[in-house]
Amino acid sequence: MAAKDVPHGLWLIGIGPGDLGHMTERAKSIAKGCSKRYLEGYTAVLPKDQEELLEEVVGAWERLMRPSVEDPESLLEEARGESVALLVVGDPMQATTHIDLESRCMEEDVRFEVIPGMSATSLAVSLSGLQSYKFGRQVTLPYPYGEYLAVSPLEMIGNNRVNGLHTLVLLDLDPTGMGFDLPTPMSPRQAVSILERMAEKTREEVSGGLSLPDIRGWDGILLSDVGTSMQRVTSGTLDELSEMEGGFVHTLIIPSKMSDNEKDAFRRRKES
Repeated sequence: MAAKDVPHGLWLIGIGPGDLGHMTERAKSIAKGCSKRYLEGYTAVLPKDQEELLEEVVGAWERLMRPSVEDPESLLEEARGESVALLVVGDPMQATTHIDLESRCMEEDVRFEVIPGMSATSLAVSLSGLQSYKFGRQVTLPYPYGEYLAVSPLEMIGNNRVNGLHTLVLLDLDPTGMGFDLPTPMSPRQAVSILERMAEKTREEVSGGLSLPDIRGWDGILLSDVGTSMQRVTSGTLDELSEMEGGFVHTLIIPSKMSDNEKDAFRRRKES
């Protein structure tokens, strides 16, 4: 598809979870046909080897970080007169940032189109072997910022567990919280340590203390580099998973009560 065939406007294009082979033919065609292409570089991350292939697949591109997406005047001005692709790892509309971008386009009468991509979150649930209908609210585990440590992620995990629901835990990508620099994905070791610190802070803040099980003794499933050739899915206690080396982008699943079939799937992933 040539540039003249793609209508002007902002095209949000999902490129799949880390491997360009997951891009749909329509996504490739629209991206190639746009006048300009930007890779959104802070809500998710594309492995280096796939970044190096991106120009071959869709054409020349530039990286766009948080300030240019959350304050998108320049982006919208370009999209008023030409076709502009914003390439997003995974599925574009799963991030609040991109929903806000849609709102800005509607307010300023800029054409806005979405080309969905395969989501790493839905893929993670499928790969876990757990039943999708038994998942509760999804949680993002942030890095601590200075002296500030949020405990709400642990509270949400606890609520899901009490209600018999599994939790998909997305690990933070940016230690600064600013979105200016290239992502630095959180490691399994860091994730478990942060959950422990949240538990300790919760105990200190609740009058009389709070009875919480040992975080490291919880069951978990670690999904590393989902959707890439380096994909790995491992089950065990959080203590065991915290010792896992290698991988780049990680996601945790913390199961609640598992059915017999789910327990079998959990054991198989431990043995693999």
